Amino acid sequence: MTPGSRLPADGHGPDNLYTTDSVPVRQRSAYWRDALSRTFSAVNIVVPDDVYSGTIRTSQLGSLRVARVECDGLRCVRNPRMIARANSEEVIVRLQGRGIARLEQGGREVYLHPGEIVLYDMTRPHRMDFPEPHQTKSLVLPRRLLGLEESELQRLTATPIRPDTAMGAMLSPFLARLVDTAPTYPSHIGELLARNAVDLLTALADERLGRRAGETPGADRALLVRIQAFIVRHLADPDLTPEAIARTHHISERYLHKLFAQNDVTVGRWIQRLRLEECRRELVHPEVVSHTVAAVARRWGFTSAAHFSRVFRAAYGMSPREWRDVGIVGGVSKARSEPLDPGSPLARPRAEL
Repeated sequence: MTPGSRLPADGHGPDNLYTTDSVPVRQRSAYWRDALSRTFSAVNIVVPDDVYSGTIRTSQLGSLRVARVECDGLRCVRNPRMIARANSEEVIVRLQGRGIARLEQGGREVYLHPGEIVLYDMTRPHRMDFPEPHQTKSLVLPRRLLGLEESELQRLTATPIRPDTAMGAMLSPFLARLVDTAPTYPSHIGELLARNAVDLLTALADERLGRRAGETPGADRALLVRIQAFIVRHLADPDLTPEAIARTHHISERYLHKLFAQNDVTVGRWIQRLRLEECRRELVHPEVVSHTVAAVARRWGFTSAAHFSRVFRAAYGMSPREWRDVGIVGGVSKARSEPLDPGSPLARPRAEL
């Protein structure tokens, strides 16, 4: 499917417009189903009749995708077969702008009114009914960014966040404004706002789950996952230090180091490992080959080019410039140019293998 048109992009990700305005009536159902699938993942849709309209605008902000949807009444169903086929690991955070909606997931049923927010999980079956024309504004984000265990995520989905609550009053206008203005932000501002959005959602999860560090069984592991997700979101920040991480999560530095020691790695080494891997990948990326090695290093939190070169050589057996030259001249395989799981042996400095 070719989108109705493409909005101007400024380098931080695709900004797309899907609209039924120019689509023949008999083709609108298939077009709209495809547009929804491209935006949120595969769904079955049912519409009242063949004469209906819809518009979707999407933008990319860092690791998040935002979407504004306006359309007539419809029903969306995501079943186990679609989940298995699409292999989507995403969570949707949806703000109801106009109209009403009904969501079913995990044995819960919730009715949404304007200003209310709900989370739902694309890895589990669900059904959404929109009985009248409506507008929604959504964040689409990888589940891993929230650092939630499966049982915690299931407790949060299909539970409405009312605008008259403390977190709802903060999230509702922020989410609405973020979706509306997303195409206007340059790359670095978009990434910063995406990290702020995830931080707010993490705070919401903590409030809803009533959790504090060390309160529940397995809390050490759950806390470590949340801290690692926080580090991934703030990896480019040169001020990302153990002290700052501990302060943000209201724990001592000693406790922070104890959490990471369970995996036989220090906090600093874990951060460095992830930064090196992002730099290794970006140095041979076609869109940034014109950037200097020092600029790539600074982008991922390395404040000293000399230090970056030393640790890069120690990790991968060649200098950053040599790695880039090899990638440009000889080509780098897809497997080596894609991001690695931080726990993978291939992402570890050689001294740790």
